[in-house]
Amino acid sequence: MIGIVGGVGPLAGVDIVKKIIEETNARRDQDHLPVLLSSQSHRIADRTEYLLGKVTDNPGVAIAEIARELEQAGATVLGVPCNTAHAPRIFDVIKEQLHASGSSVKLLNMIEETANFIREHYPQASVGVLSTIGTRNTGQYKNVLERYGLTCVEPNDALQEKIHAAIYDETYGIKAYSSPVTNRAHDELVAAIQELKGQGAQVIILGCTELPLALREKSYYGLPVVDPNRILARALIANIAPEKLNPLAE
Repeated sequence: MIGIVGGVGPLAGVDIVKKIIEETNARRDQDHLPVLLSSQSHRIADRTEYLLGKVTDNPGVAIAEIARELEQAGATVLGVPCNTAHAPRIFDVIKEQLHASGSSVKLLNMIEETANFIREHYPQASVGVLSTIGTRNTGQYKNVLERYGLTCVEPNDALQEKIHAAIYDETYGIKAYSSPVTNRAHDELVAAIQELKGQGAQVIILGCTELPLALREKSYYGLPVVDPNRILARALIANIAPEKLNPLAE
């Protein structure tokens, strides 16, 4: 059974469940895989605020507690659809807490899965990353991509502020207005892709799980868009029932 620690943010959890369904080779209801989603945002501190020192509670503790609850309910493989939660200061705590509790659940790493996908499909590409400030400042994608022999193109401070605002701003950001996403958030993110292309990016990672809610096309300005939430969905299927994984869409 697949377990999803949701609530980080809430629609990202719903989004990955939808993508698990889309990526499963099924012809009737009964062919789909069992999935448990636990969306408890009230228990989990904001990941970026923790990394920036604005809150002291490490979100990894609550995520690990919810992961254990999912395991006790039958989950055997877990995903956390939040890029920032994979920062070592958070993700290492999740792993440590699970190990200390005697957990045997398999926890997948979204960042590693995404880097591996890009190395396989775009091995020579320079990779532009759209993300929160917390994800950029901790070098999550940069460090992993470079370890995989890939070049990472990150936004400068001014552009990063615009991307972060498109996600977090309470007057127009995706976390506040996700259905539908505001024109301003969408347009600023598309403009950010254009700017990253100008800096040499050849592939774009949507390095925040809210971004696919705004950026729904497969490419922008000729650059392929990689969605870590969909990659994690496929990896979860591959771990529990590889024979049910749909071929990768072109």
